[in-house]
Amino acid sequence: MSDGNRFEIAGHSIEARPLSPGLYLVATPIGNLGDITVRALETLAGADILACEDTRVTRKLLDRFAIARRPFAYHEHNAEKAGEQLMSALRAGKSVALVSDAGTPLVSDPGYRLAGLAIAEDIKVVPIPGASAPLAALVGAGLPNDAFFFAGFLPHKDKGRRDRLAELTDIPATLIFFESPHRIGASLEAASDVLGADRPAAVCRELTKTYEEFRRGTLGELAEAYRDAEVKGEIVLVIGPPPTPDAPGAADVDALLKRLVADMPAAKAAAQAARETGLARKDLYQRLLNLKHGDGA
Repeated sequence: MSDGNRFEIAGHSIEARPLSPGLYLVATPIGNLGDITVRALETLAGADILACEDTRVTRKLLDRFAIARRPFAYHEHNAEKAGEQLMSALRAGKSVALVSDAGTPLVSDPGYRLAGLAIAEDIKVVPIPGASAPLAALVGAGLPNDAFFFAGFLPHKDKGRRDRLAELTDIPATLIFFESPHRIGASLEAASDVLGADRPAAVCRELTKTYEEFRRGTLGELAEAYRDAEVKGEIVLVIGPPPTPDAPGAADVDALLKRLVADMPAAKAAAQAARETGLARKDLYQRLLNLKHGDGA
């Protein structure tokens, strides 16, 4: 086995096991190279072909762990031609490892096209999990994480940015965006205007790197803080979910049920009340029966 099939950890050289044919989607560090997994290193060293966005970026990772491989460039500008070359290798029974410049492949990069082609031809696709900037930001932001929505980059122009935010306003989940340091101020201002200045958020900058920073507050506070600030580094913007509306009071529910049942059968009235209040249809139907029995509603 050649030196290209080995990797090194803390001065110890390790031989990578052969990989079965297929496309391996390998997560790489988003900053700190120590976040690479052993399985990822073994895959990078053992694959027949290693494809990446920028060979110079991937070369730094390979050198750090003494992996003597020559990466193959696959990126937005050559995806059609390079993708067909990689598909030919996969059809021939080769193993192909795909990495992005940082983080998990297919998240805001052209790798999903290659994965889609492989799946369409029933070629095995294997995710090798690891670092992910959206998840790192989510767990460090201190915002609700039982449900979240990753929305990628907001549009560059202000109108498009605000229109997109308006589409996401009522999603009952924490929102996660990638953002440029040159646009974070404008995005925060738009988010404050559209989503509400009191909505909690966090600006997560340079994750896992030396100058990692989490700045938390309301959208209004953060918009003010970043309005004229000079910002550097990669940013993930995390915005908490919309406030939960207060449950209607008992008297309001009773009045709604009485109004609805005057024009429709009890079952339909309960279903309509459930849509309007968010309460359970079964409970509303029983409440309506109790009202009818009690006062002839």
